[in-house]
Amino acid sequence: MATWWRQTAGGLPRTFWYLWTATLINRLGSFVAIYLGVYLVSVRHFDASYAGMVIGLHGAGSAVGTLLGGIVADRWGRRPAMLAGNVTAAATASTLGLSTQPVAIALLTLLLGLFLGVARPAFTATIIDVVGERDRLRAMTLNYWAINIGFSVAATVAGLLVRVDPLLLFLVNAAVLLGTAALIAVKVPESRPAPVTVGQFTRADRGGFGVVLRDPVFLTFTALTGLAWLCIEANVMLPVALQADGLPAAAYGPIIAVNGLMIVVGQLFVPRLIGRFDRSRTTAVAAVVIGTGFALTALAESVWFYGLAVLVWTLGEMMMTPANSALTADLSPAAQRGRYQGVYSLGYAFATFGGPTVGGLVTDRFGDTALWLGLFGLALLVAVGNLLAAPARTRRIGALRAPDDEPARPAPALV
Repeated sequence: MATWWRQTAGGLPRTFWYLWTATLINRLGSFVAIYLGVYLVSVRHFDASYAGMVIGLHGAGSAVGTLLGGIVADRWGRRPAMLAGNVTAAATASTLGLSTQPVAIALLTLLLGLFLGVARPAFTATIIDVVGERDRLRAMTLNYWAINIGFSVAATVAGLLVRVDPLLLFLVNAAVLLGTAALIAVKVPESRPAPVTVGQFTRADRGGFGVVLRDPVFLTFTALTGLAWLCIEANVMLPVALQADGLPAAAYGPIIAVNGLMIVVGQLFVPRLIGRFDRSRTTAVAAVVIGTGFALTALAESVWFYGLAVLVWTLGEMMMTPANSALTADLSPAAQRGRYQGVYSLGYAFATFGGPTVGGLVTDRFGDTALWLGLFGLALLVAVGNLLAAPARTRRIGALRAPDDEPARPAPALV
């Protein structure tokens, strides 16, 4: 076990572990994102349509924030983006908890999503900056593991806090955000690389998103990733399928819990499983596994069969997420990592909106079986797309890679 742990987590820089701890702390207190819908309907007594609109505004703000945060991270540094994002999000969360007017709640929720989004590209870019290429898959896997542990605990704790006093959801979340900012301020140095010339990328672009939007290799990768995540996000239609099969609504909890349990227990074993394979081929195999899970969902009629289907597509998610994160790092020029992370995040933002929306429309018109089989077909197309894109990605990575692919020398810190 000691040998396995050294192979899984050994040799990573100290800065990474401070970032990992910040991730865990941040996600342990992410109560507002988890319970916002319940809070609006059950505590503030707004109708479901208003709650849905506000949750959508949170997602929209996050999408805009990641783009803004990418620019800040590249122009002024990773630390300014992470510190400003967490501190302003803390202030906004506290104010949101005290607000009662519908317009104020909607506006503050939009701003909360935006400020939280500002910190994310810089956070991931810092991990890429400080971790060498050969260790990034392990680092991304460990970070994803921390995210899921945090969310799993936060969901339980949030349920307890809302019974004591709903305001605690916001105040504790704000305190956690400030704690995250304090840890970064004290322990995480600026890591933004100094301008370098690598292959065909001969200058450090200081502008907007033009450099990313002119990159068809990366945009194709982001689109395929977004479609894969759309398949996963459409799992919100599972309760409809359970109802159609005459199963109790309470069965949804144990079934979907398979997803979190699999990730928490098994995610750290993934790097050894996929590390020696080409990452584009890994994402293709992962997409097939995800699709197979949803094909099984179309056949399921009992709780154990639904649980098996969730287990299968979760295995695909566990393979896909670290491989995609490592590919994002491989395909991003050092001087534009923040912006590349911001654009990459749009794929997930699209999925969180598109998955439930498309899933609901297809289920209403054609039934849930058509949805699951459609997701299977879409996942297979994503797999083919990744295989076709693999040669161009390989050429791109070769053009970007420095002779010795170690963390770049940081630029002078601004904060």
